[in-house]
Amino acid sequence: MQSLQETIRPSADLRNHYSEISKQCREENEAVIITVNGWGDTVSLSYEEYKRMKSRIELLELFAEAEDDVRNARVAPLGGTFEDLRQMLREG
Repeated sequence: MQSLQETIRPSADLRNHYSEISKQCREENEAVIITVNGWGDTVSLSYEEYKRMKSRIELLELFAEAEDDVRNARVAPLGGTFEDLRQMLREG
């Protein structure tokens, strides 16, 4: 997995150079950190990168839930689970 490059730009650049920032996010696959008074305020990403990051987070949350289920013995035998699914599909 490659790391996302970051660039820091002042908030005035959003107003004065939006198309440049947008291109930087989309074509150079960079995250642009927008600062206000020298402090990080917001981050701009391409829509595609946002969707990838959101999908990764959702998958990690599912893994964390599954790990918690295993740790707390909230599991069922795999064979029974598939049979339950088959039965639900037959009834559905």
